[in-house]
Amino acid sequence: MAFLMKRLKVGELMKLSVRYKHGPNHWSVLRKKKQSIDKALEYFDDFYAKVYGKAWENIRTALLQEETKYIAVVNNYSDVDKIQTTLENCGAINLKSIYDVFLENQEVIKKKSTKKKNSKQTTKSTNRIDNLISENQKVELQSLYPTDYEPPPDLLTSTESNDITDNIDKPLEPAQLKSIADDSNEINIDYSRIVLPTDSTTGLYEFIPVTKLKGLEDYVLESEHYEYYRNANDFEITVEKEDTLSFPKHLKCYTFEEFSTERFPAPKKGSTGVLDYYLFDGASILPVLALDLQLGDHVLDMCAAPGGKTLTILQTLMPNLVVANDLSMSRVRRIKQIVNQYLINIGEITERLIISEQDARRIEDENIYNKILVDVPCTTDRHVLHENDNNVFKPSRIKERLKMPEIQAEILYNALKLVTVGGTVVYSTCSLSPIQNDGVVQMALKRIWEESNTVIVVKDMTKALNPFQTLFNFGNFGLKYGHIAIPTIGYNWGPMYFCKMVKTRS
Repeated sequence: MAFLMKRLKVGELMKLSVRYKHGPNHWSVLRKKKQSIDKALEYFDDFYAKVYGKAWENIRTALLQEETKYIAVVNNYSDVDKIQTTLENCGAINLKSIYDVFLENQEVIKKKSTKKKNSKQTTKSTNRIDNLISENQKVELQSLYPTDYEPPPDLLTSTESNDITDNIDKPLEPAQLKSIADDSNEINIDYSRIVLPTDSTTGLYEFIPVTKLKGLEDYVLESEHYEYYRNANDFEITVEKEDTLSFPKHLKCYTFEEFSTERFPAPKKGSTGVLDYYLFDGASILPVLALDLQLGDHVLDMCAAPGGKTLTILQTLMPNLVVANDLSMSRVRRIKQIVNQYLINIGEITERLIISEQDARRIEDENIYNKILVDVPCTTDRHVLHENDNNVFKPSRIKERLKMPEIQAEILYNALKLVTVGGTVVYSTCSLSPIQNDGVVQMALKRIWEESNTVIVVKDMTKALNPFQTLFNFGNFGLKYGHIAIPTIGYNWGPMYFCKMVKTRS
């Protein structure tokens, strides 16, 4: 009996090691389990490597870096001069200074070009006079010799001498600024997944990766999900070149030079009781600049949370009205938090700023806003590679992710309806996906073309963005409508896609 009891105890002890195995949240279990960030990276490697070719390796490295680069937007409602001095003493560069230096260089190049043109005209006149003098000298010289004698050629009129003189007088060609990532534009890109710059298009299906969507138990082809886009008719969109970019006088933004490891200290409260500056991703300034804000503008930020772009719009001191809208109370609360931290509660500001809680697809305030920012919810490519919480690549959010481009197109379509004639709409995402970028723009433009007499002109801002080509990598990846700032190791911000559209007829 005692022997049986001993064996029973030993058996129970042996079961203990099986019963108390590691729980689902133990590090050893989590390490083996595929996280949402892993699924996101797997999907990007499959899709973006085909879209961006060899450039994807460098983009991927930049996105996976923990430390990112920021821009500090100086708060005009705090101690401006003191803040600027502090930031400059830290080694930060003023973006407006870079912009102004570029314009000055362009003016110098223009003057040199004009001087060169005038010099050529003067040279032509001088040559004509010289030729006449030379001919007279020849006639006079010929009269001194017998009629059958030929004098030697004049050294002063020889072509060799003229060539030397021309080379000495010829002005030097001005040096051209080179982009920080020219090499990325010389790689082989797989254009089969991108709408080519032709006069007509055949639907969003051209943007869809042919591989299967990662994260589903039973795989579903994205191209099958977006099958209804194939039936869209061809349509024409006018694309006009935009030569200049307006940088508001009172917008003061600072960043550190390329490859700098310096970081901005946390902002402090100034004498007015609000924080000195706002830090956000450096590429986020681009959609705001694309709006071309002017005095008296009425601006709608359709998807404003967390509020950084709305705050930047207000810092230009240009608009008479800014409406910051978002869908849910939690997101609106984030906007209000930014407002409370950075804006003084005085009549001037409270009268100009309105915070609303509406579905951007259902806003009906027509003929009020001449500038609309459509910074839509997207896959947030950088965020999903670092945060598992609230990650759009979670299995529970697959349907939401599949439906995302459709919702984005509906929001943009409504913005194009609401904006006044002559007004500007800027669509933006922080995604590398051509589906969510040019693809959404294409579908919104197609819908408004089919359903109304509205005429929308897309602005090609390639030349206008030149002042910032040393700060941003505006990769040449076959985009037809918008522009994209690609993350780089030296300036690790973005991605940021943006497209500027102007309504010319309603």
